[in-house]
Amino acid sequence: MSIPELLLKKHEDKRLRKGHLWVFSNEVDNKRSPLEQFAPGDLAVVKDHAGKALGAAYVNPNTLICARLLSRKANLKVGANFFKSRLATALTLRERLFDKPYYRLVFGESDGLPGLVIDRFGSVLSVQITTAGIEKHKEVLISCLIELLQPEAILLKNDNGQRQLENLSLEPEIVYGKVPEALIIEENKARFNISILAGQKTGWFYDHRDSRARLAALSRGLKVLDLFSYSGAWGIPAAMAGASEVTCVDSSESALAMAASSAELNGVGDILRLVRSDVFDFLRQAREQNEHYDIVVLDPPALIKRKKDFKAGYEAYRRLNHLALQVLERNGILVSASCSHHLSRANLHEILRSSARHIDRHLIFFADGGQGPDHPIHPAVMETDYLKTFFCSVSPSL
Repeated sequence: MSIPELLLKKHEDKRLRKGHLWVFSNEVDNKRSPLEQFAPGDLAVVKDHAGKALGAAYVNPNTLICARLLSRKANLKVGANFFKSRLATALTLRERLFDKPYYRLVFGESDGLPGLVIDRFGSVLSVQITTAGIEKHKEVLISCLIELLQPEAILLKNDNGQRQLENLSLEPEIVYGKVPEALIIEENKARFNISILAGQKTGWFYDHRDSRARLAALSRGLKVLDLFSYSGAWGIPAAMAGASEVTCVDSSESALAMAASSAELNGVGDILRLVRSDVFDFLRQAREQNEHYDIVVLDPPALIKRKKDFKAGYEAYRRLNHLALQVLERNGILVSASCSHHLSRANLHEILRSSARHIDRHLIFFADGGQGPDHPIHPAVMETDYLKTFFCSVSPSL
């Protein structure tokens, strides 16, 4: 059975030829290959205006990104062999990088599986399917995961806004085994109690692991403030490394409860101070009460989720960094991060520069960071390069 064709308008093949994997709906020649002929998740051969094949993709006619390439081969069959091959390749890289099974196993486009994220928590897998194209093949995917990894449980973590755009169910689904209410994972020699059933995204954020290790190494004897701390992934390793005091601030009571539990698990419960508060309110109050910290970690959630939100989000990042600088001790360290793809590294650089000048501080970058190696970057898909972190030394103006 032949695969239907999806023809592009003239000159709309350039990005795909450079290696990108997405086709936008306004790039399709709808007269020659109407999008309405496809059902969400259907396979198509993507061709340029002259009819030359560019690869095989799955299609959703109802979304802005209407097709995502799975292969440069036009005769692709998406079945067990396809998923086994892609998953095995992803696993080979992770097993070279890590000696324990706690990592992001699949990172979408970078692992040749657009629309799929899988986090491995020992014997439990947390899976996010964000597109109709992967959803259509989820039974085969699950079977391949069971065969490859022999997990105890697999959870489909479906509470994702992208699924809503693709008109997919938002109800989480345990598709294999029994997911425990609490799990213990390891990162940077620390152990953490997490809940993938109740936690945000897949249940844990592995992406900052390298920057967290760098922060911990700087923390001995210092007073650390961990803002948007979630369940203590920055603060607990800092406490274990000898920080004199760590204050974790988050608005989520359940996240702070997990942080408290993990602190006890690692023997640093007496060092952690947990504060449930809006971070903006906490920083304003700390400034008014003249409280200062040797290290401030600023790792907010994505404040710019859509391009149209850029102006308001940029201002929120600016205010956060401005306030954070004001509660630093003399010769302090600010670790400032952003996971918003729409806030570039250059944008964050400029926010830090202007914020320091505004309050007359001498700020220099002594290190920077990004996502860990289990979140590999596809060189043609810059959307996979989303995480940026600056380590700043801040002192009185020279």
